[in-house]
Amino acid sequence: MELLSLNSMFCMFAASALIFFFSPIIKLFLTSARRKIPLPPGSLGWPYIGETFQLYSQNPNVFFASKIKRFGSIFKTHILGCPCVMISSPAAAKFVLLTKAHLFKPTFPASKERMLGKQAIFFHQGDYHAKLRKLVLRAFMPAALKNKVEDIESLAKDSLQSWEGRSINTYQEMKTFTFNVALLSIFGKDEILYREDLKRCYYILEKGYNSMPINIPGTLFHKSMKARKELAQILAKIISTRRESKLEDHNDLLESFMGDKEGLTDEQIADNVIGVIFAARDTTASVLTWIMKYLGENQSVLEAVTEEQEAIMRLKEESGEDKALNWEDTKKMPITSRVLQETLRVASILSFTFREAVEDVEYEGYLIPKGWKILPLFRNIHHSPEIFPEPEKFDPTRFEVAPKPNTYMPFGSGNHSCPGNELAKLEILVILHHLTTKYRWSIVGADNGIQYGPFALPQNGLPIILSSKE
Repeated sequence: MELLSLNSMFCMFAASALIFFFSPIIKLFLTSARRKIPLPPGSLGWPYIGETFQLYSQNPNVFFASKIKRFGSIFKTHILGCPCVMISSPAAAKFVLLTKAHLFKPTFPASKERMLGKQAIFFHQGDYHAKLRKLVLRAFMPAALKNKVEDIESLAKDSLQSWEGRSINTYQEMKTFTFNVALLSIFGKDEILYREDLKRCYYILEKGYNSMPINIPGTLFHKSMKARKELAQILAKIISTRRESKLEDHNDLLESFMGDKEGLTDEQIADNVIGVIFAARDTTASVLTWIMKYLGENQSVLEAVTEEQEAIMRLKEESGEDKALNWEDTKKMPITSRVLQETLRVASILSFTFREAVEDVEYEGYLIPKGWKILPLFRNIHHSPEIFPEPEKFDPTRFEVAPKPNTYMPFGSGNHSCPGNELAKLEILVILHHLTTKYRWSIVGADNGIQYGPFALPQNGLPIILSSKE
């Protein structure tokens, strides 16, 4: 009798598991049959896991190219627990991000959504998204950033001085720099009071961003969610302290979020603060790491950038200006800016962006079912030889002419493009000014490979030795 009961329980569990894994896919195929419109060609891979490991464990170009060769420019797959449609043409990207943007809400896989918080700007559209975007832009628009150049420069100089004379992991050190800039932009000069506690929790949280959302003790996702809870508690204390100091004038993102007229809850503020840290840190650090690699490998480009930056220094000295950088100085860096543009294209830090169909959508004769993710493949567009001749070649001069619309989207496109892109550009230009005028660096080791997951990075984070020119 007991054995029968155990067998029954096992059968019930197995049936439940099969329903959990397969019912969404069965439902979607039934939807397709009802509409008499086929799903895009492709493979959904293993139940739940899908093709996650195939995408994140290798060069994403290989994954995308093999799929496009076999299925065409639109195909289905299944990653991070989500059925997806991937699209790889400028016209398709325009359709999703601009022309029919109202049919595709911004989203992320479940693991990221739960870690960042459901009230974060990434997951919304309509009035709430418009309000949040306005608040973020208020803190990150040029008028506000002009007052932060001096503080960002101070962080850059301190970082470089701490690296001098030793072997460093470029990516890890740049992550620390961009993390500190993110905190500065959010909390102003108060960030120093909370930096270590926020860093400790966030560094645990970020490790689970691309994990499967299985909240069982011992899993990476579970550890990350515990850190996320503690991070929210720290932010609640910061918000409470800020409210008690009403007489102080704060010119930062937190102040923008806490404006009395906006009416955001503490939970909404916390979700969006964590979201901004996420958006401002790893991607910018990755770009800086690639820039240092490309400059190190292209001596003529490095010399041109250095000459441009030294000219800014000389001009300031000759005019008797303060040697500190200002906003106007960052607008006198066209060569350096083109290096940044080309790095964003070649490295394509964000291979794609996530959107979710809010209703059944037909595109090019295929059904994109409601609830499915759709991923415009920025990397594939940026590496198209029809759009960018010799796409693997690092050539900043190609940006002496503006690229055609919808062919260059390093910060996304449309109403959901990155509202912090001006801050990212500013901190990159500031640290490059001091790197090229005051330091030289050499790459340690002969390994010229690339590592993946989730971002493409130079092998081992690009180990270098930094030394002063003086």
